[in-house]
Amino acid sequence: MRGLIVGMANDQSLAWGCAEVLREAGAELAITYQNEKARRFVEPLAQELEAPIFMPLDVTDPVQVEAVFAEIAALWGGLDFLLHSIAYAPKDDLHGRVVDSSAEGFRTAMDVSCHSLIRLARHAEPLMAGGGSILTMSFYGSEKVVPGYGIMGPVKAALEASVRYLADELGAQGIRVNALSTGPVRTRAASGLSHLDELIRLASDKAPLHQLVTVEQIGQMAAFLLGPRARFVTGQTIYVDSGYNVVGG
Repeated sequence: MRGLIVGMANDQSLAWGCAEVLREAGAELAITYQNEKARRFVEPLAQELEAPIFMPLDVTDPVQVEAVFAEIAALWGGLDFLLHSIAYAPKDDLHGRVVDSSAEGFRTAMDVSCHSLIRLARHAEPLMAGGGSILTMSFYGSEKVVPGYGIMGPVKAALEASVRYLADELGAQGIRVNALSTGPVRTRAASGLSHLDELIRLASDKAPLHQLVTVEQIGQMAAFLLGPRARFVTGQTIYVDSGYNVVGG
């Protein structure tokens, strides 16, 4: 299998956990990094993964998006899977009340965290002529109010709805689209949440398995959903959170 991993920030990120498991399973990976600041953290990981494609990708830059998919088409001629692991909201809007969020902050969060999946899926579609799989990352705050999650709750809800619509629209081409909803994990992205320590404590105490999920465990489920054994699974939000979603906060 050959796949594109978007959203790797460092060796603590969800994308890294997924990429590591996928590589161990024999997948050939294209790895992107957001900007030059991120490159020094991601490049050693891309080398460890023996990635034949390593390119910058700011999902708000159409030129960079085009360049990445053009390189994949030129080198591989097709694509088996796409992993989308991106979320961002301006700090003031993330930490404040939803009712006080700025229009610009909401637009930015929605564009980067949700609509980028749609844009990437549109570019991936012609490269998945024989079928393929697309996976994105969500969180329990999409359906329940999570203190400190702010506007990312509505944005993740939109992301999960987009997964269902993309699954319906791309299913005729044999392209599956799913989301993984993880429990709280200590990643660089999660560190921006004002109540992260409390979320982690609650998840550890209340989840039926009484333990936090790891990036490796998330990677194992991602590899399953992206692979042929999940060929009849699409349009779903799959929880990998030690069962926390069934008991709530």
